Amino acid sequence: MLFMVIETFRGGQPRPVYERARAQGRQLPDRLRYVDSWVAADFGRCYQLMECDDLTLLMAWVTRWNDLVDFEIVPVVPSSQASPLL
Repeated sequence: MLFMVIETFRGGQPRPVYERARAQGRQLPDRLRYVDSWVAADFGRCYQLMECDDLTLLMAWVTRWNDLVDFEIVPVVPSSQASPLL
């Protein structure tokens, strides 16, 4: 299953997130796959596409970062899969 993870940097400060990521990596649990990410032009948010079959893996990852980031998680499907359903 795919999830669009919308991260809002606390206090509008992305630097602590990037510093931790450089020092400790993404801190992904096994079987949680990072697909890609995009950062808003104002550096206030990051949009990450993640994939996993077990939502508890995603929640475990969130707890590793929730001191620096507020999360919104949206289950998504590719348009190519949604179109036939509609």
